[in-house]
Amino acid sequence: MSDIWQRSSNILFLVFITALLWMIFGAVKALIFFSVIMLWIVFHHIRHLVLLERWLQLSDHSPASIPAGSGAWDEVYAHLARYVRQHSQSQEMLSIALKRMQSVTSAMPDGIVILDMNDRIEWCNQVAEQHLGISLALDVGQQITYLVRQIPFVEYLTARQYSSPLILKQTRLQGLIISLQLVPYGYNQKLLISRDITRFEKIETMRRDFIANVSHELRTPLTVIGGFLETLSADDNVSSSFNKRALALMTEQTTRMQRLIEDLLILSRLENEQNKVNEKIVNVVSLAQDLLQDAESLSAGRHQIKLNVASQDQLLGSEEELRSAFGNLVSNAIRYTADGGEIIISWEKRHDQGLFFVQDSGIGIEPEHIPRLTERFYRIDNSRSRETGGTGLGLAIVKHVLNRHEARLEVISKVGKGSRFNIWFPAKRLVSGNA
Repeated sequence: MSDIWQRSSNILFLVFITALLWMIFGAVKALIFFSVIMLWIVFHHIRHLVLLERWLQLSDHSPASIPAGSGAWDEVYAHLARYVRQHSQSQEMLSIALKRMQSVTSAMPDGIVILDMNDRIEWCNQVAEQHLGISLALDVGQQITYLVRQIPFVEYLTARQYSSPLILKQTRLQGLIISLQLVPYGYNQKLLISRDITRFEKIETMRRDFIANVSHELRTPLTVIGGFLETLSADDNVSSSFNKRALALMTEQTTRMQRLIEDLLILSRLENEQNKVNEKIVNVVSLAQDLLQDAESLSAGRHQIKLNVASQDQLLGSEEELRSAFGNLVSNAIRYTADGGEIIISWEKRHDQGLFFVQDSGIGIEPEHIPRLTERFYRIDNSRSRETGGTGLGLAIVKHVLNRHEARLEVISKVGKGSRFNIWFPAKRLVSGNA
């Protein structure tokens, strides 16, 4: 209101001066004076309009670059400066928020791609670059289907049915399996979220294989037992020799199923994260001597079995679990070593680490099989393994026991020459024999 009153006062003052000059000097001089004043006012406004246009077109639009004004234009420029400062602050806050969002999304384990209404890339994080083989620096504005060309993905994008994710095996990165999910948001924009599910797919595959293998392992003995029971039930005139043979085979198959179930229960217990290791000091020398007796009993004099104890150090761990792991290695050595072969059980200390190993002169293992030996039900020779009474879970149990004791398994083998299974225990697990 004060600004309007000031401008009105200026106009009234100008009219008053013009009227006064009219009365003193006459109409001509008064009109000349009035015209000059009006021309000056027009020039004043045109000059500031030119300055404003130049600022709008050429300057960096910062508050400091706003031209200095006079009269009413000083107030106009003051309002403009306040607006520019507020706009700059808003832009700065938006920039900070955008950087924060980008930092958050970059730290996410999932890939994030922002697509416009035409499925062109607007932004993506580094995880998405790795999953999809795209580049933020090079591919902004590119159609996503030009870069991710798998037919299932193109069909998924075209169908516009985003309720369920798409599972895609990447061809650029062998073995990588990703889950892709499109999430519409904003004005015809979409988030493409990618997630590495390779590990989960492997677990699912292992689960399916495990069920199939257990079913297969149980089917054979059950078939044998069921067949004999059916024969014995249907024929009352079976011979006593047949009865003895049937009972012997059924007992053998029942024992086999019992061993399988026991190994499955052991594996389940070892894999349970809630089942912590019941640690105590384990006398490895005494344990090795027990293993020697068990080996001699299992071998029944068919092998030369030696025990080598070069250290009195003891181990911190679970005696039950270590006995199971060591015993599996010893029984495997006996099963896969021909009669007259040699088996060595040894406990020693090397490079501040505890070393327990079982060495045999058996058939040996081809190099391509060694990385998979600790997989459940993985067998090099299925027929031989079943003949020797193996369940296919022994080395899987060994692996889990060693993981729980921070130990590692090393397999050294040569076909036809034998194998050696080394178990290395870290120094912190060793306890001096004098303790």
